[in-house]
Formats: sequence, structure tokens, C-alpha cells
Amino acid sequence: MKLQEKILDRAKQRGKIRAIDLSKEFSVSRQYITRLIKELVRTGTLMKFGSTRYAVYVLPEYAEKHKGIFFPSYTKVLRNLGIEEHKILDQLERSLSSSLKTLPENVRSIFAYAFSEMLNNAIEHSKALRIKVNVSIQNKTLLFTVSDSGIGVFRNIMQKKHLKSEVEAIQELMKGKTTTMPKSHSGEGIFFTSKAGDEFMLDSYGYQLIVNNEIPDVFVKRVKKIKRGTQVTFKIHSVSQRHLNELFNEYADLTKDSDYGFDKTKIQIKLYTMGGIHISRSQARRVLFGLEKFRIIIFDFDKVPVVGQAFADEIFRVFHNKYPNIILNSINMEKGVKFMVERSKHEANVRR
Repeated sequence: MKLQEKILDRAKQRGKIRAIDLSKEFSVSRQYITRLIKELVRTGTLMKFGSTRYAVYVLPEYAEKHKGIFFPSYTKVLRNLGIEEHKILDQLERSLSSSLKTLPENVRSIFAYAFSEMLNNAIEHSKALRIKVNVSIQNKTLLFTVSDSGIGVFRNIMQKKHLKSEVEAIQELMKGKTTTMPKSHSGEGIFFTSKAGDEFMLDSYGYQLIVNNEIPDVFVKRVKKIKRGTQVTFKIHSVSQRHLNELFNEYADLTKDSDYGFDKTKIQIKLYTMGGIHISRSQARRVLFGLEKFRIIIFDFDKVPVVGQAFADEIFRVFHNKYPNIILNSINMEKGVKFMVERSKHEANVRR
């Protein structure tokens, strides 16, 4: 009996097998037994769970009978020196090939884009010595985390953009085109990744940004359990109908005069009213900071019961007069908000 056949025989007898145990049993090197097992995993004959020395291997039918215990996963701690995200993506795709290949193409494309963008951010921005990645498929959900112990995404933006708080950093992130390395980054990665899946979370030094695209809604939380550095969590359902092209098109101006770039953004006004503070002219200026880079701006007033006259005037008269070619749209307005917005637009037309 060939050694690979013996390996499969042990898996059938025991359910779970490990490379280190088999190398001792068959008196061969661990490297050799691992190479044989990898070939069985590649062909889908065995499934791998866990990583490195703690990995276990089972037959597909065994995993099917024990779904509550076994789910495909990939975990690796990377030394942040010369890492290339496409090579890590290739490794994990080969490791999880038997599971990933069953997912629809649109989900695999979204996963590849989001994982690559978030790993690249950790590599180039975190200044961490090590980065931990984990990918798993469980309960019909594809999930990944990228975690580091570096400077922290919100603190990094605070320092580079000279902002007063982590909340202001979050506000900037959600506009899009925000980057601390403008010469080499467009600032689109987090913006699009946060909207590509079902749920996206950034956890860093006591602050959490949660984007739930199923509701849809955005939340900012203060948490007692402090994550030193940054952890990104991304989830998408295995049969999601989301498509990357549709997402990119949603935030591109597709008119004949457009260059089809990222020139549309949506601003969640509620992020600027945390704590129940009435919106003022100074807050409007915070909202507008950097938005001159866009051609179309959508102001989402969901869960904002009222705005001040000065706030509406700053956006829909002052800013609009300064940048008349930028299209300003408003959605989800309560009656009081709509009154102030329409009043400011009327004043802008009267004073022209």
C-alpha cells in the first residue's frame, strides 16, 4: 500500500490526523509527510483545518458530519518585512481551495479585493513588526480578520491630518479619498472595502467603526476592551448577490464628461452629531473638509432629527457658491431638516 493510501486509511479510521503523528508512525520526516498531505488537500481528498503545527486533516465526509466542529480556516502570523499581499492571498487560496472554489465568482472577487486592500494597509501603514491574518468559512459566511499591534488606524490619521480626536478620523475615513500616504495611495481601500461585504469593522485603541450593509447603517462605539493596533473584520455571505463592479459604479459619475473615476461620495451626517449636539456652522465645515475632490456629494440625514440654519447655509449656500460645479444631493430628511435645506437652497438662488 502506498504511503498516501495509508494516510487516507488512517483518516478514515481516526477521523482526524496530524502530520507530526503520521511522520512518527511511518518513520519518515515531517517535511515528507506534509508534502504528501498537501497534495491530498490540493486535490480535495483531504481537508485542512487550522494552520502550521496545529493543523488537522480530515476526509470531506467527516467534516460534513461534524460541521459544528470543523470549518475551513487559514491562520498565519506574518513578519512585516517584504510581505507581498498577492503572495499571501495565493497561499491562502491554495490552502482553502476546496472550499473557496464552491463560492460564486462575485463573492470570491469581493473577498480577494477586500483581503488584499486590508492586508496592504497593515503592511504599509501600521508600522507593526507582525501581522496576523485569519480566514474562515462558517455558517455560510466567509470571514477574515487582519490584526496588527501597530500605531492604530484612527490615531495614524489623527496625527497625519492634525485632527483632534479618533471620531474626527473616522469621519474622514468614511468620506473616501483619505490617506496618510497620498503619493502612493488613493485612499479608496477602506472606503470601498467597508461597503463591499455584509459587515465591516475597524477596532483600534478603544474605538470601533462598524459598517453593517445589511441594515444598512454605520456605528461608532467606545469599548472597554482596548485593541492595541488595528483589527479589521470583514464578513460576506457565501451566496451574496453583491458585485464589485456595481459598487464601483455607484460611486463613479458616469456622465459623458466624467473620467469614470471615484468622484461620488455619501456622507452620513449622523456621524457628526454624536452625543446629541445640534449641528452648527463649524460642524458643517468639518463635514465639508476635503469634499471639493468630488463631483457629486450625497448627504444622508438618516436619524438626524434637526439641523441648524447655519449648518444648512454653510453647505447649500456658501459651499455650493464656492464650488458651483459640484452636485449636492440630500436623502432621508425629516421635515425639519428638509425645511432648513430647502431654505438655504432658496437663499443661494436669491443671492446669485
